Amino acid sequence: MSLSKWMLAAIATGVFFIGSSFASSSTDPGEYISVQLLGVNDFHGQLETVRTRNGKQVGGAEYLAAYLKKHRQENENTLLVHSGDMVGASSPVSSLMQDEPAVEWMNEVGFDIGTLGNHEFDEGTEEMFRLLDGGKHEKTGTFEGAAFPYTAANVIDKKTGKTILPPYLIKEVDGVPIGFIGVVTTETKDIVLPSGIEEVEFTDEVTAINQSVKELKAKGVRSIVVLGHVSASSNEDGTNPAQDAAEFAPRIDDEVDIIFGGHSHGFANTSVDGKLIVQSYSYGTAFSDVDLLIDRETKDIVNKQAAILSTYHDGILPDKKIKQMVDSYSADKQMMLDQKMGQAEAPITKEKTASGERPIGNLIADSHRENMHTDIAFMNPGGIRANLDEGELTWGDLYTMLPFGTNLVKLSLTGAEIKEALEQQWTGNFQTIMQTSGLDYTYDKDAPPGHKVVAMTDRDGNAIQPDQTYTVALTNYLATGGDGFTAFKKGNDSVEGPPTLDSFITYIIESGGSVAPPETGRIKVQ
Repeated sequence: MSLSKWMLAAIATGVFFIGSSFASSSTDPGEYISVQLLGVNDFHGQLETVRTRNGKQVGGAEYLAAYLKKHRQENENTLLVHSGDMVGASSPVSSLMQDEPAVEWMNEVGFDIGTLGNHEFDEGTEEMFRLLDGGKHEKTGTFEGAAFPYTAANVIDKKTGKTILPPYLIKEVDGVPIGFIGVVTTETKDIVLPSGIEEVEFTDEVTAINQSVKELKAKGVRSIVVLGHVSASSNEDGTNPAQDAAEFAPRIDDEVDIIFGGHSHGFANTSVDGKLIVQSYSYGTAFSDVDLLIDRETKDIVNKQAAILSTYHDGILPDKKIKQMVDSYSADKQMMLDQKMGQAEAPITKEKTASGERPIGNLIADSHRENMHTDIAFMNPGGIRANLDEGELTWGDLYTMLPFGTNLVKLSLTGAEIKEALEQQWTGNFQTIMQTSGLDYTYDKDAPPGHKVVAMTDRDGNAIQPDQTYTVALTNYLATGGDGFTAFKKGNDSVEGPPTLDSFITYIIESGGSVAPPETGRIKVQ
């Protein structure tokens, strides 16, 4: 059994440093097992997309695959894991095929275990299970499903009261069991189309983890890893641990050694309460490399170390087989993806103002209002997945920006109900600033929740009256209470509109084929 170089060096010196913890050793290295965990989170089916980090290209399925395969080949005991959102909100090559290409990519790379993210539920539990277990879809035909198991400890079937997937899985490495517990953020209930998750309940993450740890310990498992689709962050040097994973760590049983995070698309490599927490950005631009040293006798993880590695294109060749797969997926769709829809006069971005307003959000909300002929329109920023670059806009560009397949809805709401919805930007479980059209408002950041909105006017500067009825355009996701905006469910006179993407394309055409970033200032903060 070979140990990694840093493990051998640690054994030679007798000291292992992991954050603030250490263990001394003068024993034979043969009594320890070296295990490598390679982790990916929030891939979102980005098979063909490439991004830039530090001035270098990163991402792309063939490059991520090359890195993962290289690291797996260099270490004897390696498990490849993911912490959710590997599908959903995907780029066109995957999403136009119901995300089957993303699953096929994971199968080919050789993932060993995964958990659910909120986006695995985008099209409901039935479609989620089809991607995992296989089945037939009217658009794509028969699909074999994932070739590796999933775990989820806090997603409960309301009818049976049992988890919809195994709450944990045990992988044996060189005779030593390692337990993996999967959890997904409870925010899922607020950020997924409600009709798709009516049959399931998302329970408290920490409670579910600790129950699974109890059962694993009863089975003699002492090396335990959490695959958590929960937010995490830290500085690059490990300082300033934050977000849900850091908050949960002190409340999680100390038998847990590693928490793989996700959901927030950021960087984390830190330690809280003796638990190593990692998250490797998103979209295949990086992966987590976690090295473990396990005592063969006690079966416990005695040391752990992690690195977050970017998938820079420099210095590595893309995986040939994966590149052929991606190219074959792309070929069938390329004509549609390349179809020109219009032009952007300047970059239109998701960059926020101090009040939370985004130019691209304003533009999309404008398209809602114009096409549905309403007084007001709203757009949730979570439904906007990419910026629009200056220059030619193709169908593929627009699909990548609006990939969710939502439809527009026209509702009638009173001014009081509109204010109630705005207040839910701070009182709901999932707090986010909606983008508006036909409505300007001011909020007081220091006012108590429920009383933050201090002024609302229509596009002509007239005050919004509490008892007056206004027509409102929004996606069916928001109309059914998505993102926690339950006030919209009070709307009357519902009229279904076109798909959100089609509406935006129509807006570009009717704007003469050219769009520009709208001015900000619709939302003010005091």
